[in-house]
Parts: sequence; structure tokens; C-alpha cells
Amino acid sequence: MSAAVTTTDHEEIRKWAEARGGRPARVKVTRPGGILRIDFGEPEEELEPITWADFFRIFDENNLAFLYQERTDDDRISRFNKLVERD
Repeated sequence: MSAAVTTTDHEEIRKWAEARGGRPARVKVTRPGGILRIDFGEPEEELEPITWADFFRIFDENNLAFLYQERTDDDRISRFNKLVERD
């Protein structure tokens, strides 16, 4: 896999996701606040759309960082992303 980048910058995360057709979402049945996801393409049934403001509020409250990949090993645009704990 190509190198991954980690950030907590809200604008960087939003731009990366939107450039790939991603929208902020959370898993419907989860712990308080919800488990965050970036939803691509057709909305998944178990996900509910949320605003970027709500996404980043939950993101910060849970001390998360965004791990993502710009391009795949064969130089295609990547959608790989993962929410991880901040160091």
C-alpha cells in the first residue's frame, strides 16, 4: 500500500472526502455519539448522514485522527481511510 497520512485538520479531511464523493455519516445503532464513517457512492442502509459540523464535533470529542491514502500503489485515487486514536 502507498504511504498513508494522518491528520486532525478538519478542512484537509473534508476536502479529501468530498474530492472522492464522500459524505460524513455515522453508524445508526452504536454507542452515544456514534461511530463515524465517510460514506461513498450509494448511501449504506446502516449509516445515517450527518453534517460536517456534527462529524467534527464527535471526531474531536473522541480524540480521533484521520488516517488516509492519496493514491493506490498503481497510482489510482484511493478511498482508503480509517479513524484512529490520536497519539
